[in-house]
Amino acid sequence: MIPRDLALSTLNYPEQSPGFAARYLERAFQDDPQFSEQDRRFTLHLVQGVFRWRLRLDWFVRQFVRFSFKKINPSVLNILRIALYQIFFMDRIPDFAAINEAVKQVKAIGKGPLSGFVNGILREICRQKDNITFPGRENNPIRHLSVVHSYPDWLVEKWVREVGIDSTEKLLQAGNRIPGLVIRCNMLKIGRMDLIRRLEEENLGAKPTHYSPDGIMVTGLSGPVNKLDAFREGLFQVQGEAAQICSHLLQTESGRSILDLCAGMGGKSIHLAQLTGGKKSIIAVDTNLNKLLKLKERARILGLGCIRPVAANSASHLSSLFNSSFSNILVDCPCSGLGVISKHPDGKWVRDEKDISRLSHLQIKILNEAGSLLRDRGAMLYTTCTISREENEDVVNDFLKKNDDMILVHLKSYVPEWGLDLIDDNGFFRTFPHLHGMDGFFGALFIKKQAGKGVVCEPLTHQARQKQCDLRKDQQNQIADEQG
Repeated sequence: MIPRDLALSTLNYPEQSPGFAARYLERAFQDDPQFSEQDRRFTLHLVQGVFRWRLRLDWFVRQFVRFSFKKINPSVLNILRIALYQIFFMDRIPDFAAINEAVKQVKAIGKGPLSGFVNGILREICRQKDNITFPGRENNPIRHLSVVHSYPDWLVEKWVREVGIDSTEKLLQAGNRIPGLVIRCNMLKIGRMDLIRRLEEENLGAKPTHYSPDGIMVTGLSGPVNKLDAFREGLFQVQGEAAQICSHLLQTESGRSILDLCAGMGGKSIHLAQLTGGKKSIIAVDTNLNKLLKLKERARILGLGCIRPVAANSASHLSSLFNSSFSNILVDCPCSGLGVISKHPDGKWVRDEKDISRLSHLQIKILNEAGSLLRDRGAMLYTTCTISREENEDVVNDFLKKNDDMILVHLKSYVPEWGLDLIDDNGFFRTFPHLHGMDGFFGALFIKKQAGKGVVCEPLTHQARQKQCDLRKDQQNQIADEQG
């Protein structure tokens, strides 16, 4: 199968869930190992590009179609989108080549009679490129932002309501950028600067992330990351910077085990295991058995035998599953994923306002279940990868109303020095793509009251924060000594 045909097959796939396109392409590449790396990149670029700019591409079509837009055959519309993405966003492909390939695709799917329509409308759009106009910003700012930046109206309106129109536009722009690769160094095996040197030896660009003390930004990768020697040796894990920071927010000094709910592929489980030196048991709970099996295999490669995957539903009957409580719980809830749109642009089109309400109710259920397992004086961190007040602040407020034995911790009193800028005035961990150059994440830390007592933790002093940094340096020095 050639790249454009695989791109069309992916766009035509009926499943509608965040990240489905990436999963579909991954299976297709596995089924056809003859697919070259160049073809893989081109296919992914087409699919992600169409999802990223779909509404804007449709606007182009609407300007020139002479009948109802809704009457266009869905497969033919996707062929038009693929061609228009190449015409408007890919400089190396001549317009005539994109048009000719689109006509071939229409014929290949048995829609030959429509080839004239496809050829004609694409050629007309190319002739009128410089004359295309967009909805006026002054008359209809929501529609303007929606079309120009290619986001659904409801989402633009929601963000304008929550963060204002200027911040919303910057947020939309940031979500349309193609994200770079960020990895997390396995500090139990190698120091960050040593790993950077290793990556440079493999002809990659690498530099430390701005905030996370474990992160590295990588450039110049031309193939799958799992082909790198450093990856196969378990020296790093692919993980965004905001996700890395979450693990640093959970207080893990007490207790022998940590419960990670909704663990998924276990990025945070593995990070917590590394931060605790592999000395604490990490119970990773998720409903998806396949993800847990992949987590187990990756933990083996990384040399972490302390992670215990458990297949279970985090939203119900957790107390009957575990016969003990935990001092440390991470609740990384399923969410709308509106903070990671740059990585999963299909998320713009498979979510709606009903999903936000449904997910917020699920998040509260999971938090309540988790709270029942939290030990007195224990710490529980709630995180999401979304920019949605209903799934973030509103969930926290609802949880606190129903659980008067929980105290919300102002995170500014507990994070290391490097993380202070990421804590808002309400004490929440907040990152925004347009402000911090990373995914949009939210985090809230709860402490469970000891029976009959009030506040149970003292904030970190400057000396305590400095001690955390010194411990990190000692760990790095120890790794360097062991390596030579």
